[in-house]
Amino acid sequence: MRSDITIAPFKGIWPRIHDSAFIAPGCRIIGDVEIGPDVSVWYNCVIRGDAHSIRIGARSNIQDGSVIHCDSPKPGRPEGFPTIIGEDVLIGHMAMVHGCTLMDRAFVGLGAIVMDGCVIEEDGMLAAGALLSPGKRIPSRQMWIGQPARYAREMDDAQLADMARNVAAYVRNGRDHKAALDDMLLHGAA
Repeated sequence: MRSDITIAPFKGIWPRIHDSAFIAPGCRIIGDVEIGPDVSVWYNCVIRGDAHSIRIGARSNIQDGSVIHCDSPKPGRPEGFPTIIGEDVLIGHMAMVHGCTLMDRAFVGLGAIVMDGCVIEEDGMLAAGALLSPGKRIPSRQMWIGQPARYAREMDDAQLADMARNVAAYVRNGRDHKAALDDMLLHGAA
């Protein structure tokens, strides 16, 4: 593993990262975290599975500077809140995703915040800069905006197709970055 990436256990539990995933320099991945095939975790992200588990499904991407955490069990909430990120999920730069569920093909915009107990259903979108307060649910194909986030409109087929193209582009871009960094290491430039 590269010295500019931290992969660390917590209470004896190590992160499990698929070989095809791209983990960029500056990332910190700690504890009970599972990262699936072709996931890309971009520069300077933190994924901290110390209070509960974090699962990230195939081809999802967590863009630069984002933080993924979870919530521990508490009185009145003995199960706590893991963070479950489905497949083909887009998470924009500097997002905060905490103790929530992002179903397959969900989208979290740049600088958005998703709080404990929230669910973004398949093809649902939380717009850039929005705050989804605890326990809220964005239904499939809806876009929510604002602080606190509220329903704005339905997502059309063209927008969903664009999101699918972006997922594929991030998979390709992750592979390209991984190859470039591996080449740099091979030639002693790091």
